[in-house]
Formats: sequence, C-alpha cells, structure tokens
Amino acid sequence: MNHLQCILQAQRSLRWGPLASVSWLLLRTCRTHSSFSGATCPSAKGQQEDGVQKDFSSRLATGPTFQHFLRSAAVPQEKLSSPDVEDSPPYLTVDELLGRQKKVYLETYGCQMNVNDTEIAWSILQKSGYLRTNSLQEADVILLVTCSIREKAEQTIWNRLHQLKVLKTKRPRSRGPLKIGILGCMAERLKEEILNREKTVDILAGPDAYRDLPRLLAVAESGQQAANVLLSLDETYADVMPVQMNPSATSAFVSIMRGCDNMCSYCIVPFTRGRERSRPVASILEEVRKLSEQVLQLIHERDNICKQIHLPAQSGSSRVLEAMRRGYSREAYVELIHHIREFIPGVSLSSDFIAGFCGETEEDHLQTVSLLQEVQYNMGFLFSYSMRQKTRAYHRLKDDVPQEVKLRRLEELITVFREEATKANKTFVGRTQLVLVEGLSKRSATDLCGRNDGNLKVIFPDVEMEDVTNSGFRVRAQPGDYVLVKITSASSQTLKGHVLCRTTLKDSSAYC
Repeated sequence: MNHLQCILQAQRSLRWGPLASVSWLLLRTCRTHSSFSGATCPSAKGQQEDGVQKDFSSRLATGPTFQHFLRSAAVPQEKLSSPDVEDSPPYLTVDELLGRQKKVYLETYGCQMNVNDTEIAWSILQKSGYLRTNSLQEADVILLVTCSIREKAEQTIWNRLHQLKVLKTKRPRSRGPLKIGILGCMAERLKEEILNREKTVDILAGPDAYRDLPRLLAVAESGQQAANVLLSLDETYADVMPVQMNPSATSAFVSIMRGCDNMCSYCIVPFTRGRERSRPVASILEEVRKLSEQVLQLIHERDNICKQIHLPAQSGSSRVLEAMRRGYSREAYVELIHHIREFIPGVSLSSDFIAGFCGETEEDHLQTVSLLQEVQYNMGFLFSYSMRQKTRAYHRLKDDVPQEVKLRRLEELITVFREEATKANKTFVGRTQLVLVEGLSKRSATDLCGRNDGNLKVIFPDVEMEDVTNSGFRVRAQPGDYVLVKITSASSQTLKGHVLCRTTLKDSSAYC
C-alpha cells in the first residue's frame, strides 16, 4: 500500500473525514517519521490495527498542532511590494515581473477608498519599474479602478470598456498590444462575467490583490487573461506608502481600515471588500508624518502660503497635559517645534494656554512659564480655566485651583509671553516685509493695517507710494494689495514701519 492509501485507511479507523488540511498534516507526519513503508503498510486487523492507531497517534502528537496553524495565521509576515525581494512565481522570472518603463494610465471611479486604492496600486507598479502617463494615447497599460455600489456605476465601466476597445483595436502592432485591466470592487463582484463578456479585458484584480499586479501584467504579456480576486482577512497594505496621483492636490486621504462587517441589507461592500480589518497604528502614523512633512516643505517653498503655524500647547507640564488628555508630553511638543523650525526657518508660531487647570501645582505653572520662554511665540491666546458642564473634567476632576490663583498665574503667563514675543518681533526691525493690505487701522484713520508672511500685524501710514508694476505712477494702497514696508519698531502685538511701494507677489522677491 502506498503512503496516501495508508493515510486514508488510518483516517477511516480514527473516524476522520478525508479533509484536505488533515490529509496534508498526516502526509507530512508520515514523511517526517517514515516508518510507513510503501510495501508494508500494516493491515487493519486485530492487534496490528491497534498498533497502527497507537503508532499513528504518537506520531500525530509530535507533529504540528491546530494551535500552530492559528499562531501562523494570527501573525502574518510582512509583505514586500517589490518583485526584487519577493519570491517570484515558478513560471516567471524576476526580470519578467519588471515593468521595463511601460506607461500606465489609471482612471478612478467611485468613493475615496478607490482614490486611496489607486495610489496604492500605483505605488506598487512604480516600484516594479512602470511609468505613469496622463495620456490614453501614450499608455501601454490602462487600469480602471472601479465601483460596484450601484448599477449605474458598473454601467459606466461597461460603456468605458466599449470606448477602450476601439483604442485597443487601432493600436499599431509596432507598439505591442495594449493591456486593459479592471481593478477594485467590480472585478471582485463580477469576476468571470467580465472576462467572458469583454475579451478586451486582460487582467482582473480585486481590492486585496494589488500586490499581485506585476505578476498579472506579466502573465497578460503572454496573451493570456489573468485574474486575482481573492479576498484577504489581513491585507491592509500597511507597508505600501500611497503615491498621490495629483502632485498639486490640495487634500490627501489616509486609509485606516479596509472592508466592512456591518452587512447592511442593501450594501455590496462586505462582499466586494471583504471582512473589516484595521490598519496598524504605526503604519497610519508614519503616513500622516510623511504627509505633514510634505505640507511643511510646501509652506517653505511657496511664497503664496503664510509661514505661520498655530500649535496649541495648553500647558508646559506633562502631568497637566496627561490630565487634560492631550495625548502628548512637553518633550514631544518641543521636539515638534524644533522639527517645524528646521523645515521652515523663520516660521511664526502661535499657541493657546490655560492657567489654573484642575490639579495644577505651582511647579506645573512654572513649567508652562519656562515653555513660553523656550519657544518664544510670536502670538498667543492665554486664558484662565473655567470648568464646563458635560466635560470629562466636570465629571472626573476637581476644579481645585482658587480663582485668585488662576488670575495671578494668568497674569504671569501674559507678562512672560509679551516679553518673549517682543524679543521675537524685534528681529524684524530694519528688515523689509511684504505686507498684504487688509484696510484701515482700528486705532488711527491715517494708518493702514496688513499682515506679513508670518501673519503678524503691520501698521504703516496711508500715503501715496510708487507702483512697481506701473513705473512713474503713484498710488494709494487698497485692501488686497501687496506693499513693501520697512519695519522701524516692534511690540508683542504689532510691527510698525514706513511703506516703500506697491508690488506683486511675483515681483516682491527682488526686494525682500
């Protein structure tokens, strides 16, 4: 009897059904402890049968257990998106998985998750050597990221495929065949129907199969249709950093979970995106950190973005910050301040502070004083604590700092803030500032008021001035104009100076 026959006989004697996973386990046990001879499998009679059962049980006990497989499933190995380090399929070489600078055109339909999916898919393809194009005519690969939430959304894709079929047919043979792929929810829901109904489609990839795109495209190069629509219980693309499709976009989406378990009676999402699973917190924070750095870099580079950031501290004491449930320590806050100033030299900073929060000691107060001195804010908003009903502090904490102590501490904070802000603002004296005019000064009908690049208030006389854009003309500044002002004095609240000329944002760089 051969190994498999012996295993099945043992299964019957132990009253186990021939399940695939159990068969695999038994086969592995037999191979590891190879005393089952292909020619001498024991018979199932008398003592020999009992011997087989006991011998089989002892061998089974030394093999992997059910818990072994649970542990393996619970801790998925980190997945790498680059074919250079992944094991390539046995029928494809690593070289065949590379894009070789083929141009990919991506179209996104549907919700914000599909926008994020597009960025993930592009990140994976970019690492595999593909290039992106915004022109259908240039594309070697066209990928549609699709939606199935309503019938109209699917019909839009069917119509689009008819249009792309013409493009595929007219493509010159010298450029090689055009590949068309359906990604996302529609690929997951319709599967075979798409491949059978539209021979135009070369690849299908469900929402959990984007890592497989290089392989699918490699298979399609051989002239075959390729599909992967398997849903996953653990895929979150945690290690794939999305690449924004539009570099000039004014917003970005950060995905924190995939799938859905709600099973609303009208909704297809659980069937197209699978079970709900959360993305690891560390991965989310890393993506947010990179997006934040992009924002800081943009503020530094662009003249039309104000170089000012409001960063509420509330307290300089880590103990009080914990009681406030702010989610950061003093040390982390100061580190962020240094990080911002490295990215944006000369950035203007403002903050909020509360004096006399529940349980605040004199030492806590002095730590807030020292934070004001250390950071040297340009602007600040400082208040004494007043308890609000329905808040957590109202239910859990005691408003135990006397009112007179709150007011004293507030005055001390205001005094220190003004001293440090005056020092910071005096660094502008003697320098020329580009000012956006807002209107008349509230304190003088003969002065105008505006804001500089750091959002600081600048006061200057309302007089005629040269207009840089019209040589020889003299004008009076109007709200919305840009003017150059040379700063002559500074306080904790404002800068003052005399106006030089009216200019534009573009022309001002020659003077500042």
